[in-house]
Parts: sequence; C-alpha cells; structure tokens
Amino acid sequence: MVEKKIYIEVAVALPLFQHFTYLVPPPFHKETEIGKRVLVPFGKRTLTGYIINIYDSSNGLDNIKEIIDILDDSPLFPESMIKVFKWLSEYYIFPLGEVIKCALPGGINITDRSFLKLSKSGLRVLEGFGDSKEGQILKKIQKNGLKKNIINSLDFKVTESDIRKLKRLEYIVEEKKVKSAISKKKTSRYIKPVNSKKSLSDLTPKRSEIVEYLRESGEISVTQLKEIFPTINSFIKPLEEKEFVEIFQKEVYRDPFGEKIVQDSAKDLTDEQEVVVDEVVNSLGKGFKSYLLAGVTGSGKTEVYLQIAEKALNEGFDVIVLVPEISLISQTERRFRARFGDNVAVLHSGLSHGEKYDQWRKIINKMVSISIGVRSSIFAPFENTGLIIVDEEHDQSYKQDSTLRYNARDLALVRGKISDCPVLLGSATPSIQSSFNVINNKFTELTLSKRVNDMPLPLISVVDLKKHRDAKGIRKYVTPELINAIGKTLEKKEQIMLFINRRGFSTYPVCADCGETIKCLDCETSLTLHKNVNAYKCHLCGYSKASASGCSKCGSDKIKLLGIGTEKIEDLMVSMFPNARVARLDHDTIRGKNSIVKILKKMRNHEIDILVGTQMIAKGHDFPMITLVGILCADMSLNFPDFRSSERTFQLIAQVAGRAGRGTVEGQVVLQTYNPEHFSIESAKKQNFKEFLSKELYFRKSLQFPPFTRMIQIKISGKDLKKTRSVAEDIGVWCKELVHSHRKHKIDIMGPAEAPLSKIAGRFRWQLLLKCSNTGYLNHFVKCLKNGYFGKVNKVIRVTIDVDPFSMM
Repeated sequence: MVEKKIYIEVAVALPLFQHFTYLVPPPFHKETEIGKRVLVPFGKRTLTGYIINIYDSSNGLDNIKEIIDILDDSPLFPESMIKVFKWLSEYYIFPLGEVIKCALPGGINITDRSFLKLSKSGLRVLEGFGDSKEGQILKKIQKNGLKKNIINSLDFKVTESDIRKLKRLEYIVEEKKVKSAISKKKTSRYIKPVNSKKSLSDLTPKRSEIVEYLRESGEISVTQLKEIFPTINSFIKPLEEKEFVEIFQKEVYRDPFGEKIVQDSAKDLTDEQEVVVDEVVNSLGKGFKSYLLAGVTGSGKTEVYLQIAEKALNEGFDVIVLVPEISLISQTERRFRARFGDNVAVLHSGLSHGEKYDQWRKIINKMVSISIGVRSSIFAPFENTGLIIVDEEHDQSYKQDSTLRYNARDLALVRGKISDCPVLLGSATPSIQSSFNVINNKFTELTLSKRVNDMPLPLISVVDLKKHRDAKGIRKYVTPELINAIGKTLEKKEQIMLFINRRGFSTYPVCADCGETIKCLDCETSLTLHKNVNAYKCHLCGYSKASASGCSKCGSDKIKLLGIGTEKIEDLMVSMFPNARVARLDHDTIRGKNSIVKILKKMRNHEIDILVGTQMIAKGHDFPMITLVGILCADMSLNFPDFRSSERTFQLIAQVAGRAGRGTVEGQVVLQTYNPEHFSIESAKKQNFKEFLSKELYFRKSLQFPPFTRMIQIKISGKDLKKTRSVAEDIGVWCKELVHSHRKHKIDIMGPAEAPLSKIAGRFRWQLLLKCSNTGYLNHFVKCLKNGYFGKVNKVIRVTIDVDPFSMM
C-alpha cells in the first residue's frame, strides 16, 4: 500500500502575497496541524512559516521541498482565524504571512541571519584599501559582521553588488546563523512527595518536617517552599536520593498582573441598563449582530459590559474586550478580575514578550475565557468567541499607523461576522462612521442617557481666550476664571484634572536674537523643551539635544521658551498652589513598567489634588472626587489639516468633560478656546451629540468625504527630496492613466502633494488620496496600481498603502 503524502500550504513571514507548498516528512505527520509554525527552507534562507492548509494526497507533486521542523506542540491560532487573516490581507492589501506575524506575540519566530567575515586574504589587503569604498566596507565587516548592519550603517549606499564583488575577490565569506526565538516557555523547579508510607525514622527532625509538610500540601514549587523553609536547597537533594521526594521541571506562566483584587458582585442596574443588557443577551448564540451603545459619561457602560459578559460565559462562550489605550487597561482589568477572578487574560504592548506569550498560551490552552487588551487583543485565539466588546469605539488608537495598518474596531465587526456572534461598540461620543451605520440600519442603537447616580452632566463654561491675548506669560493660557475655580475646588478638598494635549515644557522655542525656531534636524519641525531632563526633544523621530545648546543659525544662547505643555502647567500649579499635591500623566511619566497604574492608584486614593495630562487622562477613568476639569486650549485639534478635526475636537472635549462630577458632587468644566463660535465647541458645550452629528454629516456629504465615500492613502517617502517628489508625481500620472481604463465607478485623485508633515526622521514625505463610493472597486483599483506600477519604483523610495486612513498628516 502506497503511503499517502501530506503537503501543507504555508504563509511565510515575508512581503510576498503568494503561499507556498511543502512536503511533510512521515515523522511529522501526526504533529501536522493548521495554526502551527514550521521551519522551512526558502531559497538560501531558513524561515518561519505558518500552516494555513493541509493536503492529504497519494499522488503528490514533484520537486517539493520538505519542511525542516514543526515548532509548536499545539496550534498558535484556531483554524477559524485564517478567514480573519485572509480578510485582513485582502482588504488592507498586506501579505498574509506578515498579517499572521503581526497578529501573534512578538519574539517567537526563528530566522536566520547573514554574517560576513574577512578571509585571510581580506585581512592581508585591509590596510592597502585605505579610506576607499571597499576599505570602509572591509573595516566595518571586521568590527561587526552582521550583513544587515553593513548595508545600512555606512554613509554611502552598500549594494549587494558590492558584497558579491568582495566575495569574488575572496576577501570575505558569508555565513548563515539561525537566530532562536526570544519568547519561550518558562519552567520552574517543583517538588512532590513519593512513597507516602515510607517511614521517616531515619531522617533528621528537619528533614522529617519537610517531608510531612509535602505529604500534606502535595506538589509545590521550590521557590514557594523556600518561603517556608529558607534552607530548603540543602535538603532536597538528599531527600530525592533517599526516594522521599521527586524534583522536576514544570511549565509556569508569568504573571503580568499587579496587586490582588478584592472580588465583587454584580450591581443593581438602572432601567436603561436593564434594557441594554436584555437586548444583547437575547442575541447571544443567535448569529452576528452589531450594536452601538451610546451612553453618556458616567452612565455605567462598564457594568453593562460585565453583566453581558457574565451571561455569555454562562452559556459557554468566550469574550473579547477591547479598550483603546494601555492607560485604560488597568481600570478595566481590575473591574473584570474583581468579577471573574483568574478567568481573565490581558494582551497589550506593556507586557514583556514572555508575558504576552504566556497570556496567549493561556487562551490557546483554554485556561481563560475572557481577553482584555488594546487593538492587538482582537487576535485573541479563542475557538468559541461568543461576544466582542469595543469600548470607546470612536478612539483613533484603534487604528494601527505602521506595518499592518488595520482598524481594530472594524476588524472586531469582521471577526464577529466570521464567528457568528454579536459585537457591542460603546462610546459617549460615537464615531461619525458608526453613527452613519445606525442611520443606515447597519447597526442597532442602544442608549444610556442618564448617569447611574442620577447626577447631572457637568456644567461647561466657555472662556474666550481672545479676550486674554494681552495677558503676560502663562496667564494667556491659564485664565483668571480657571485659576479661581481651581482655588475653590482645593478649598473643598476635591480633585482637579487639567487637560492640554501637548507634553513638555515649551513647545515652540525661538532664538531671541535672530528669530530662528529651534528645529529637529531630521524632521524640520520645532523641538520641545523637556525641562526635567534638560533637553530639546523631537516628538516625531526621538532626536534630542541638550537644552544648553545655542541657536543653530547664529549661535546665540538667548532662547525664548514659547508655547506650553503639560510640564509647564505642572510647574505653574506647583508655584501657584504650593500646598496642593500635583502630578502629571503623559508619555514622559509612564516610562517604567506599572507607572500608569501607580499614578492612577494615587489618584484613586486621593493622594493627588491636581492631575495635569494629555489625552491619556481623557478616556474612561472614573474618579468620583474629580469635580473640576480644565481644558486649557480646546482648539489644538481643530487646527489640524484633516477632515476629521471637528469630530476629534468634539469627542475630546466631551470625553475630558465627562471626567467631572462622577460621584455625589456636581461637576464643573472650564473650557478655554479661541473659537467659541465653532459648531463643534458649541455642541460640546451643550453636550448635544445629535446637533453635532447633523452639522458634521452635512459638511462631509458636501465635500464627499467618509462616511459617504471610502478613502485609500498612498504614502511616498525617501531621503532624497527630488527622487521622492519624482516618484510621487509618476504615481500620480499612473493613477490618472489607470482611471481612464476603470470607469465603472468614479475615483477622485487628490494629489500628489507634500504631506503636512513634509519630513520625518530624515525622510521626505508625499501622499495621494484616492476616494470612491464603492469600497470593493477602490480596493481593486489600488491592487491594479500596485501590481502594475509599484514594482517600477526605485527601491530607495518607500511606497505604502493605508486603507481607511485616520491621519492626513
């Protein structure tokens, strides 16, 4: 009988859209499963691939390479996720292997790396080359032979042709070395009793005590046992030799959680909450349905999520919960762990590679039924997903802005459809897109119009900053109205939150002698002074220089520190209110692990009186003692050259304002703005989302912007301005030529034009925007463009595709 041959379809982690077939040798037949990683030969390289299909055939194919190894004991993702991955690849025009790589925990793949080293001939001739191109390459190889470093780290471009020439001259040799995975299973030493009836009479009293303890407690880690018997290490080996105990290695899971959480129980629901819970619970197990929960701030959306999740778990389903940022995870995680204990996994970028890998394996091994995390948590590998919750669904943090540029909110809906389960999107300020889907009956709207304690929404008073233009210094930005309100709130022993969406001390340093702005050399944008580290920093590329540096144009050390950020406001609060406990929450204060948790814990325990922060403080935090919120300049997001600027402004104001008055004391908001008459400011003041939605949709329809059309952005960047511009213009011409052959639907081409941020990290940036009312047709058009023309682009120019872009910058 001829043994059947098994072939597998493999997606490799490379920028290639095709899949590859490999033969599975007989020793690996029983281990072959969809969702496992395999080590495969690929040309001259060895790569990690992902099994996405299995062919069982006795005929087979000719000249098919065999896999080298199977890397996993169990699949890393269920077979049902392959539909999700393929949809992502198709919709976002991104290679399937790289989609899967982005979805899985980092640091798990095995790859090979090329190393170059000098031969004996190369060492002999090294000095003779001097500072010539070949000499510099050889010297670099002698210092660091990693091929990738050689190609990218010299002042001139090193090509493969240069490397091949040195190989032909036998000056260098190339070797491949396999790089092992960073993330691996963690094991720990455990000890357990054996021969429980064996007499202890021959043992010393201490050894007898240890054995008796083990016979009572059973299996335990050596680390835990050491807490009870500090000198245990000197006893366990003799006890093992006498066959009283067995020592072994056991797989353990790293714990990403902080403090222990006190368990709680479900709260009584308001009438509105009961209606929402009943509606969603009745849809569990009955197929896909999309809901938009529009609930005012403080209306108890999280309790609604908890009770619906509990019903889903009781019916045997798994639950995925998404929150937009890490700063919200600690609060949401606390609430869910208090309700569901150890049945919760967390997935976010704040975890180490090992911690994230362990959380992933807990889900795979069915040890937990709930996953909480940021956008990447939508890939949680549950087999029986029965409910997906997306909190703060409007938030732009759900859009990935590099590599695979997906939107986790949209993907949640796709995964819900594939898993045949309900998806609940929640927000106090729903996105225009989701609201439009309600209007078109694609989503079912659910409403929470009242706060749970029947407290009114905070009173918003608007202060016109134009009236304070002549004020000196910082008082242009912190008005007497706000200062007076802060003083009164402190007198009442209540808490204050001050919001400004700029970090640092001075956001616009200027030379007092020549007027030159202190700029980033690589981005041509102004640097921000960070006083706490005495440095100017670029928030785009990370470039920094000492604050003692003078003007790069005239050398003067007289620098005017214009503009404000969170650091300057923090300093001002400390000087104006010396008895107040002031803290700051922005990306500069959360560098250390658990730093967010520590700051929020202090706020919760009323160890902070005034919290100054960026948009990180605006989302979802629930502190009952905050009765005053100050919004220092509501116009910053209005000034962006982006069709969503009004939407973002309204959402930000409403979200920040919603932090006030969530307890038993009515809240107050002081909103400072240069544009009090703008419709987004007026609507936010009245907290009237329907009014804002009506006006915003009118403008969007007039200009034919999303949600009335779909949009794809083509980004072109390069280190040479002329070449970058030339490629952008060529792509523009190709687009217009292609439009003439695709006339089924109208496609509008905007650009090519320089991006508003025209240079970042030394790369000049251009862009095109393509608009069309038909999503599928636009997607097909861009694929034709990519397949027909992008291959002709000079490889030093980077061309990327962003489907449904969130940033026009």
